[in-house]
Amino acid sequence: MPSTVHALSLPSGELDVTVDDRGQGHPFLVLHGGGGPQTVAPFAGLLAAQRPARVLTPVHPGFGGTARPGWLTDVATLAQAYVQLLDELGLTDVTVLGNSIGGWIAAEIALLGSDRISGVVLVNAAGIKVPGHPIADTFSLTPAELSRLAFHDPAKFAVDPTTLPEAARAVMAANRAALEVYSGPYVMEDPTLRERLAKVTHPALVAWGESDEVCDAEYGRAYAAAIPEARFELLPDTGHMPQIETPEQLLTVVWDFADSHATNRP
Repeated sequence: MPSTVHALSLPSGELDVTVDDRGQGHPFLVLHGGGGPQTVAPFAGLLAAQRPARVLTPVHPGFGGTARPGWLTDVATLAQAYVQLLDELGLTDVTVLGNSIGGWIAAEIALLGSDRISGVVLVNAAGIKVPGHPIADTFSLTPAELSRLAFHDPAKFAVDPTTLPEAARAVMAANRAALEVYSGPYVMEDPTLRERLAKVTHPALVAWGESDEVCDAEYGRAYAAAIPEARFELLPDTGHMPQIETPEQLLTVVWDFADSHATNRP
């Protein structure tokens, strides 16, 4: 699995983005959530191995031991960077998939209207405000408390940071610091996003783990309702990160969507 660093030039400044590239075939841009790139890496490998898919998984600057320039502080700018990445790679017919804050980034990418994209998949995405269904304040929770909200089966998937090597704990702390920056002043939401989603023209799938208590299923339904003609898919026996808990289930849903909206068919 080759990992490359791409130098991007944005209006705000220069940005290096590390990207893992797997497989061959229909292109996917897979965007990780606040837990870091390791939360999507196994799923990206599964997708590339089991389907004719080329899967690119960038590391959001500041995560995974990478550097974040001081001017890069918001999701919208990250979205611009990833669209430029697709431009530089010359990719077309790209399905963009994002989980949690990665789903928020994917939503902002959709709003940019790039013709390189054939569809977007939002997996338990953050970013909108839904009265009565707030996103859990994950920054105030212990790892055990967060696991109970995030997983259908926390006993099987929870990670105890105290059992990790010091270097791994340092990366987790840096990931958390980067997430706090990107999550913005309203903490994991943009009050303008829900209304702006009405301008999305790309096909969209909103896939949601039924057991998610970080962003509950009604939050997910509100996300889908805000996007014209978006499809909502409730995923049983899984929580905030279906790509970790039930990867085969998510793989089937994602591939069927991507294949049905592909523009470059063989």
